[in-house]
Order: sequence, then C-alpha cells, then structure tokens
Amino acid sequence: MKYKRREILFVDGYNMIGAWPELAQLQKKDEIAEARDQLLFALSDYRKYRDITIIVVFDAQFVPGITKTYNRYHLSVVFTQEGETADSYIEREVSQWISPVNRVVVATSDMAEQWLIFQRGALRMSAMELLLEINYSKKQIRQEVKDYYSARLRRRSPWEVEQMRLLDELRDQLNKNE
Repeated sequence: MKYKRREILFVDGYNMIGAWPELAQLQKKDEIAEARDQLLFALSDYRKYRDITIIVVFDAQFVPGITKTYNRYHLSVVFTQEGETADSYIEREVSQWISPVNRVVVATSDMAEQWLIFQRGALRMSAMELLLEINYSKKQIRQEVKDYYSARLRRRSPWEVEQMRLLDELRDQLNKNE
C-alpha cells in the first residue's frame, strides 16, 4: 500500500495581503476585512485543487482582542493572541507538524522567518511564489474544465474538431467586435 505524504501549508495572512497587488490595494483603502475574505477564498480554491491542509494565520495587529481559531472555506483560520505575531505562532506550530509523513511549507516573505522555518525542517515559499502558484492552479483548472466540456461536446456533436476550432475563432472575433 502506497501512502501519500500530507502537505500542510501555513500562510502568514497579513504578509500575503501586503504583498499581493490586488489585496494591497484593498488594504490601502482600509478594506482589510474584504482583503482577508478574498485571500481566504483564493486559498480555498487552491486547497481544493491541490488537496492540502492550509492554516492561515493573522496576527492581532489589525483585529485586537479577537483571538480565535475557526474553519472557513475548509481552511483553518487563526487570529493570534494580542501581542503575539503570526511569525511566532507559525514558528511554534510548525514544529508540531513536521514529520516524515508531512510536507510542511510556510508562505511568508519575511526573510528572518523563512530562515528560522527552514532550520526547523519546513520548506518556505514567498508571497509572490504562492500567488504565482495559485494563478497557475487557476489556469490549470480552467483548462481541465474546458477539456472536459470539449470532450463531452465532441462525443455528441456531428461537427469535426477543426470545424469546432473555426467556430470558436469566429465566436471570439464576434465577441471582440461587440
């Protein structure tokens, strides 16, 4: 019997919000709750596609006194205690997850945090690397959906593949001209 290694991704939430252009814009407009929701939604889709465990950590700097852990969009969301940083929470928790059957990755652009995590045996990923990975996954999902529907359509269609391609091009041209 072959076992699959379980992948656990810790995400420094506010670090991602500050680094991802779309979320940083929301933060600048003082719409931090909207930025958090968009981050969680993007991570949720990524989690479903990659079949991994994701723990998103927000420190108490923007939401003092909230200290709690809950599940949202099939993610574990943690708000640290007041005065505790996301970095210190992640450092403490990562050690509990590292084992031969787990692959632990920490997403943060904080260089000091990256080195500390790496020394403990976890892998590191920068905020931009995670964004690129999520965007790549979205592209793969779109392609898989397109391939699935194309295959279904071809089975029931009297049209040849080349004819379908030409029709797609024509439709695209018509949409551009509107």
